[in-house]
Amino acid sequence: MAQTLQDRLNINSQLEHLQSKYVGTGHADTTRFEWNLNIKRDTYASLVGHHSLATYHAIAENESIGRVKYNFVQNMLFPCGLPPERDDD
Repeated sequence: MAQTLQDRLNINSQLEHLQSKYVGTGHADTTRFEWNLNIKRDTYASLVGHHSLATYHAIAENESIGRVKYNFVQNMLFPCGLPPERDDD
C-alpha cells in the first residue's frame, strides 16, 4: 500500500510529538551513549517498579528485595559509566 505525502507528514508529526513528550524515544541528535543510558535506566526503573521482577532477582542473587531495589536505584545513576569526552569544535 503506497503512502501519500499527507500520511508521511502525519507520521513524522506523531513521531516528533512522541520525542518531545518522552525523553527515552530519542531524536536525531541522540548519541549512542545517551540511547544506551535511556535503555538501561528504563530497565532499572521497570525492575524496581515491578515487585515480581525484583523478587526474581532477589532470589537469584540471594539478597533481600529491599537491597536489590536499592542496588537497582544506585545503578541508575551511572548505568553505562561516565559519559565519553565530547569534541565541541
